[in-house]
Amino acid sequence: MRSVTHKEYIVANIRLEALLKEVGNETPEDDSRMIELLEVSDIIEHYEELHFPIGLPTLKEMIKLRMFEMGLKRKDLATLLNTSASRVSEYLNGKREITLNVAKALHQKLNIDSDIILQ
Repeated sequence: MRSVTHKEYIVANIRLEALLKEVGNETPEDDSRMIELLEVSDIIEHYEELHFPIGLPTLKEMIKLRMFEMGLKRKDLATLLNTSASRVSEYLNGKREITLNVAKALHQKLNIDSDIILQ
């Protein structure tokens, strides 16, 4: 897809707002408004991927998120990872690299994607 200008992005957003009021789940895929909605969405997506990229969260961010979601304190996480609370603090503060065993535990027990662990 060719590069999208800021003006085209704004126009696409305005048109998207209008189309969303006209098109619903019951609208056939071959309806001209549905086709236009998909085209406008592609323009917006292309512009945003280029100008507002969202990368993977850091491992530290993911560990803290999982701790929050699971209601874990550092000592709970240490038990889960079979390490000490001070070691967990070192991991979270970036003072120590995680070991292979801890990486496996993060993946298996906290369901952290391996791409995040390996980045």
